[in-house]
This record gives sequence, C-alpha cells and structure tokens, in this order.
Amino acid sequence: MSLMGFLDRIADVSTFDKAIEPARKAVQAVLKPGVLKDALHGTWLGHPLHPVLVQVPVGSWTSAGLLDAVPPLRPAATVLIATGVAVSVPAAMSGAADWSEQEIGVRRLGALHAVSNVAALGLYVGSLVARAKGRGTLGRVLSYTGLGIATGSAAIGGHMSYAQSSGASHAATAARALTSDWIDLGPLDDLPEGRPALRTGDGSGVSVPLAAVRRGGRVDVFVGACSHLAGPLYEGSVEEVRGHACLVCPWHDSAFDLDNGEPRRGPAANPQEKLEVRMEAGRVMARLPGRHQ
Repeated sequence: MSLMGFLDRIADVSTFDKAIEPARKAVQAVLKPGVLKDALHGTWLGHPLHPVLVQVPVGSWTSAGLLDAVPPLRPAATVLIATGVAVSVPAAMSGAADWSEQEIGVRRLGALHAVSNVAALGLYVGSLVARAKGRGTLGRVLSYTGLGIATGSAAIGGHMSYAQSSGASHAATAARALTSDWIDLGPLDDLPEGRPALRTGDGSGVSVPLAAVRRGGRVDVFVGACSHLAGPLYEGSVEEVRGHACLVCPWHDSAFDLDNGEPRRGPAANPQEKLEVRMEAGRVMARLPGRHQ
C-alpha cells in the first residue's frame, strides 16, 4: 500500500473520534467566531493563511539542518531553529482554526498532523535547550529527529490539502464543470426578492447548481457550492455582514459579498465564484467570467 493509501485508511478510522471531538470543541471555545478567527482562516487574504505561515518553520528548520552539517555555520542554525519555533505558534493557531471547521475525514488526519507537529516542536525546543547548555551533539540529534517528524507531518498536510481538498475552493471546482455559454435562468419575476434561489447550469454531462439573488432589478448569481466545503448556498440567506450585503452559507455561516463574491466572514477564505449577468426580454442570463474560458 502506498503512503497516500495508508493515509486514506486512517481518514476512515473512527477509533479516535471520541478524543478528536472534545479537542475540536475546545478549539472552537477558545477561537470563537469573530475578527481573530477570520484572520486566522485567511478571510482577509482571500486564501487560507495556514499554508502561508507554515513556510517559515518548515523553511527555517530545513535550512537549519543544512547549516548544522557545516560546523562554522552552526550558530546560524540555532537562530533558524529559534525562528521556526517562534512562528510555529501562529501557524498552529491558524491550522487549528481551519481544522475545527473541516469534515470528519480531514479532522482525523489533521489530529495526526497536529500530534506530529507537537512532537517535532518539542524536539526543536529541546534542541535549543541542549545547545544553550553547550551540548551541541545532543542538540543536533534532537533537531534532525524533529526535522524527520516535521517532514512526515508535512506529507500528511499535503494529503489533506490535495487529496482531501482541505483549503481548496470547492466553488472553483464546480465552476470548471460549467460551459462558457450564456445560461437562461428564467424570468426575473420568478426570482424571490432578497433571498437565494436554486437555478442550474449545464455542465460537462451534469447540472451545476447555482444560487441567484434578486435585489430589485439586479440579480447576483453564484456557483451554488460554497467555496469552503461545498455547502448549498441556494439554501442560505442574505444578511448584512460588516457593512456588506452578503450571501451566507447554511452550513458554517461563511458570508460572501453579493457585489464581488469576496469572503466577509469565515471559515471560508477563498472567494465565491460569481457569474456575469445580463437581461434579455425580462429573462436572467448568466455565464462564467472570461478567466474560466
């Protein structure tokens, strides 16, 4: 069995769910919905923050491993290890915020990812203590062991991102199934005022759900699958969030600006895919913007 197949098996194991669920609730109790949690999700960035932050500890510790192999450069390795330890704290907070809002399979692998990272961090802290006491050999053994564990943990994180689509835009995936033709969504008068309605567009052999919101004579149309975890936006609501009229997902309360699809409240970090709209004889026509064609 390949490593990826082994990780898929772990994602299907429910043995540790009784331990994982209290941990998730604890994270949600500490990181309550609000400005801080949205900042950790990367809502302000339009992209998950966690993969950006983890570049610093991973890069610092990898570089430290190379410098430790050259005796005159070992003091610089110590500085890099300390840098990685310091930045691992906000990186872990952003990862915990994202993990607490993911589906169960991702949470299972995420728990293994977190335990591995804590072990690696402990080894690097021990390495710094050993180096400070003049025990350089022990410090290097601890840091190289930490690097090995951190590398394995990074592989788990990569599987969560690429195989399980953790942090990926589910709306962008759905948008790729649509054709580039104009889609007839029916008469304007058939759309309810101020709340999302389900419409569909032709895809590659499938019908793609769309969420249409009428505001007077204006209609905003979005891919119906929420960018966070593909929640049905057409079953959501329209609310004012931080001064913006937003389409709100019914699953996790992510809020997307009706004007441009930008996230105004997490856990979604990626924008929601929005379609171009025009009117023809009182009928609503929509299509994907040019960047998808």
